[in-house]
Amino acid sequence: MRHISFIRGINVGKAKRVAMKELRALVGELGFTNVRTLRNSGNVIFDTTRAKGKTASRKIEKELYARLGVAARVITLAEDEWQVIITGNPLEEIATEPSRFLAAILENPEDRSLLLPLTQQEWIPEIIELNHRVAYLWCPGGVLASPLVKAVSGILGEKVTTRSWATMLKIDAMV
Repeated sequence: MRHISFIRGINVGKAKRVAMKELRALVGELGFTNVRTLRNSGNVIFDTTRAKGKTASRKIEKELYARLGVAARVITLAEDEWQVIITGNPLEEIATEPSRFLAAILENPEDRSLLLPLTQQEWIPEIIELNHRVAYLWCPGGVLASPLVKAVSGILGEKVTTRSWATMLKIDAMV
């Protein structure tokens, strides 16, 4: 079964530098197969059983630190969870610029409840929609200064990682 791991905060600026060749080797040496990466931002696609996929995040985190000295949170999705995120996009008609549209992937689906109050607030022109494992964030004014992105990050901290929808579509093409 295909899985996708998102490594939070690597290769952003000069901190937490990880070469994708090293990352692919590390993930492969953990017993995962058909390992591929997208871009230089810690997106890893691999195959394993559902049971092993459930422990993949912690294994990758542990080895990243042990081998490379990089402490980074890893969030892993099984292919069926991934498909729900991609096909369940409620903002497809509204979020027309993929670089200003983010998927905030939750480490724990139960943390969705922490974001529910944000859906009751006015964020105009920004929009937030939730599904089981992701918050869809439309930030037409840009993501760097977005009050919505700051609110989500402030609530969840390291228990969430964001990717632009453009990156999500590239990952989907690889999945």
